[in-house]
Amino acid sequence: MSAQPIPERVTAAAEGDVVVFLIGMRINSWRAVRHWLPAFRAMPRMLKELSRDENSGLLGYRVITGGPRDFGVVQYWESREKLLAYAADGNKEHRPAWAAFNRRARGSEGKVGIWHETYVVPAGSYESIYSGMPAQGLGKAYGVEPVARRGERAAERFASAEGRASEVTA
Repeated sequence: MSAQPIPERVTAAAEGDVVVFLIGMRINSWRAVRHWLPAFRAMPRMLKELSRDENSGLLGYRVITGGPRDFGVVQYWESREKLLAYAADGNKEHRPAWAAFNRRARGSEGKVGIWHETYVVPAGSYESIYSGMPAQGLGKAYGVEPVARRGERAAERFASAEGRASEVTA
């Protein structure tokens, strides 16, 4: 069962830069199970590992689908440095899974595709609002606060965030 909706209007309580990491795979040939199944199984193991480690830097995630062939995860990270550290750590799930995928990919002839995108969104360049929803996205990753604290309109929330960002750099 999903979380309870928050009846009032709220916004994400994020401060500073926000790191958003998108990663996904596409099954291009259902018959090539040996090429796509290991990649499909690796992501839940990585998310479980990251979620158990309070210092991993992963703040939250959401699994998304784009039809029966496309799977992805939207992830929110504490910093780019923590994301890159996890990706490079040979003692964590990612590095061996990536090496194994690359070995299999050489002979896969495009039977499975993977992709990722990383965005470091500067403070003052994002805003959010949630109304009648359980916490989602940034709000779930960072927590929520009443929208009035940052502004009723998107332009006000951007201006509020820009002001907080300039206070940090001053």
